[in-house]
Amino acid sequence: MNDRAVQDLLIRALADAPYRESPEWRSRALADPERVERFARFLARHFYYERIVHFFKYSRALGRITGRQPAAVLSGPAFDALLPTAVLGSRATAQAVAGLVAACVREGESPTQVPYLNDLLRYEAAMMVVEAGARVWTDAGKGDGGRGTGGATPEIVEGTVFLDLAYDLPAVLPQLLKPWTAVPKAVERPTRLLVARSQHGRVAVARSDDTVAAVVQLADGKRTLEQLAAGAGLAVPQLEETLKGLVDLGAVRFWTGS
Repeated sequence: MNDRAVQDLLIRALADAPYRESPEWRSRALADPERVERFARFLARHFYYERIVHFFKYSRALGRITGRQPAAVLSGPAFDALLPTAVLGSRATAQAVAGLVAACVREGESPTQVPYLNDLLRYEAAMMVVEAGARVWTDAGKGDGGRGTGGATPEIVEGTVFLDLAYDLPAVLPQLLKPWTAVPKAVERPTRLLVARSQHGRVAVARSDDTVAAVVQLADGKRTLEQLAAGAGLAVPQLEETLKGLVDLGAVRFWTGS
């Protein structure tokens, strides 16, 4: 085994707790298990600290009202209990960590203080989960995210989610990051958001409606544009324009079938 292969194995062991416990890793005896475990836990806290600070910045701004700082969860027993199964960067671990953060913030808040807090935490958690996962979409037979030609059919990108919220959250988010004395108010209005990630790892959010939701949900990589347009109740030119926006957002890609 060359040095590069050893380095790759060590990086995997540091990022993947179940792999560290596997006979495959332990039988190699490449490093002291206790030192590897300590360093892996240090990396996990640093890794998720950066993501919590970024994706839960609005909850952090509300900290003086809720009495809770999202990143505080990293020093608690619940996060320690998660570490034996953590795989850094995976959607499953991101979802688990985001759930811990949301539960922690909810504990310190009265519903009358921030009526839209539940929506806010769902939004922040969704952003963190959608950002996680492998960065490379393309493989044999897949499109590169372009609009698709020559019989290519659209399909939803794994990880894309819709959020149905009770409050118009996008309108209040910028206010939370500005100086304020009274908690910024959000209009109570049903709001649907589409959260997706581009192939370059950029998470994007857009307002959605029933038509966009129908297009995304019907995009299974099998339906032709004509079939998809009929199912969504759109003319083909309208569908093509909608798909262009969804591809740019990262919610849809094209399946070539080759």
